[in-house]
Amino acid sequence: MHWLGENWLLAIPTVEGTSSKGDFTELVTVLIILLLVATGVALISRRFQIPYITGLVLAGLAITELLPSHIGLDSALIFNLFLPILLFESAINTDISRLRSTIKPILLLAAPGVVICAGITSVLLKLELSLDWIPALLVGTILSITDTALIITLFEEIPVPSRLVTLVEGESLLNDDVALVLFSLILTAYQTGSLSPLDVVQEFLFVIVGGTLVGLALGYLSVGLFSQTDDSLSVILLTVAVALGAFQIGQALEVSGVVAVVVAGLIVGNFGLSRSTSASTQVTLFSFWEFAGFGVNTFIFLLIGVEINLISLWQTLPAVFLALIAFHGGRALTVYPLLGLVGWIDRPIPWRWRHFLFVGNIKGSLSTALALSLPLALPGREKLIAIVLGVVLVSLVGQGLSLPWFVQRLKLARGSEKGKLLEELQSQLMTAKAAQEELESLLKSGVLPKAVYEEMRSAYQVRVVASEKKLREIYNQRSENFLLKNDQRNRLETIRRQLLLAEKKALNEARRRNILSEEIFAEQIKVLNEQLLRLEDD
Repeated sequence: MHWLGENWLLAIPTVEGTSSKGDFTELVTVLIILLLVATGVALISRRFQIPYITGLVLAGLAITELLPSHIGLDSALIFNLFLPILLFESAINTDISRLRSTIKPILLLAAPGVVICAGITSVLLKLELSLDWIPALLVGTILSITDTALIITLFEEIPVPSRLVTLVEGESLLNDDVALVLFSLILTAYQTGSLSPLDVVQEFLFVIVGGTLVGLALGYLSVGLFSQTDDSLSVILLTVAVALGAFQIGQALEVSGVVAVVVAGLIVGNFGLSRSTSASTQVTLFSFWEFAGFGVNTFIFLLIGVEINLISLWQTLPAVFLALIAFHGGRALTVYPLLGLVGWIDRPIPWRWRHFLFVGNIKGSLSTALALSLPLALPGREKLIAIVLGVVLVSLVGQGLSLPWFVQRLKLARGSEKGKLLEELQSQLMTAKAAQEELESLLKSGVLPKAVYEEMRSAYQVRVVASEKKLREIYNQRSENFLLKNDQRNRLETIRRQLLLAEKKALNEARRRNILSEEIFAEQIKVLNEQLLRLEDD
């Protein structure tokens, strides 16, 4: 299966004829202008409390005529560079243990959910806009993708339950994979004229499983390489190579490069860095990837605004609103029924969370890239692209500006003043203990003299004792208000979950070494699984 064939032609932000020195200078000038605009947007959005990403899109619309040359946003730039960076950055920051605890609703939304949403949206588009089946299916699949960049930014400003954060991030990680495979299958049917259900299933499984194997291979290979060096710059270069290489190898083998990047990122973030690199290297690495993700999102959404033609948007405005109705209808008929089934197999999803997952159905970079990659020979291609870009604009601006209000309205924000104090004390305790562990490592390696070690360790120990004393006082206040008790309970349950997962890990290791019999192992694992299910996550 060719994900990026002839029809996936691209336009990296380019200026026509950039081969000459003058044109290259002009391109650099354009990039400087974009950076300055992005900086201004950051300052203004913070001042007026506007979502940064929404501000970027609006700024892109405003500066289109001011740029010295037209900048073309092409899908290959997004697919081959931007998308792997965003996926890898998200994956290395995802806790597998937390992801595992929410995997059932995530899989429901990301696997059958994408297919159902795309199908319903496509049917509604065909009825509303009188499209042929192939264009309707392609656009329906494009609009079934949810971009979480704006939502994650919102979560950084308004703390919400961690299980909801995991649900949103986990769905996004898998949602892209399934939607891209589905989009490619529809393109194959369009180009070949037919595609049997058996071919669809076989191809779907092949690209998903193949991408997983590629990601596992590169992820564990990188884990081995991490143990050979603790130089932060070398580790950064290696992770960049893994992120971009996983996608390209997946594409070359005609499997899912997106799945390969996600799997590799999960392995590196959960098994490679914590076991093989020092604390300072990890801080440097995560800071780099945070900057890379921020920079990529900045350019993507600024260029989306530049790409949108207001005249074309005005001409297709009725079709855009009909498309909005279609994809919101598809999302509603997917989220509410599927998450209603979760209560039969896992802890139920609260109604307020379902409302948020419906309202937070925002379109973004991947939808834009897929629209621009539509085959040149597809009937009505320009109109379809205008519709998708119009939906992206309305979604980012309309839903983006109203989402903070919805979060407050749904009362999703968690925590109290005392809860924040609890988090501050926990952070002080964790950082002081981490510093002590690093000091211990420096002493053992001979870098730090013992006298200096003892002096510095005692200073950190003062912080540890003070934090532990205050935490003990808070946890012993049983007569405090209900909200504080909820904060305590949520944190204690998170700790209990980590301890239970550690016990499971020890049992698995003992069974692998034949220390425990299969019977005892199965009994103990069953007990631990029951305890995990009884925990009420936040």
